[in-house]
Amino acid sequence: MIKTKIINEVLGSPKEHVENTMKLLIDNMKKNKNLKFNSEKIFEAMQLEDKPLYSSFAELEIEFDILESVVGFCFDYMPSSIEILEPSELKLNAVNVSELFNELMARLHNNEMLLRNALAELSLLKKDKKES
Repeated sequence: MIKTKIINEVLGSPKEHVENTMKLLIDNMKKNKNLKFNSEKIFEAMQLEDKPLYSSFAELEIEFDILESVVGFCFDYMPSSIEILEPSELKLNAVNVSELFNELMARLHNNEMLLRNALAELSLLKKDKKES
């Protein structure tokens, strides 16, 4: 079991939207049966200095079964910060490290594909706009 302290942040406007989005984000996390929530604290959204944006963050203590789940969580929820509380040392063999890197590479390749598709669609939209 890997016990972590995670900070997630939501930025946007208006204030109510930011606070509702944070609650929805955490509710979505809780649907994942591979995560064990030990604690959560959501902070009120505060306006950024000299900007019309609000920021809210949550401190979460979550336990994961395996290290690959921590990596998946990071890609799925993009936390601002993650700290491993326990165990104080992780012992990984070659198979564990290979699985971890393979999970990481699969996620990176998937994100690259999504980005390339979005850029291609944007290019087509720009082309259509110029032609019309």
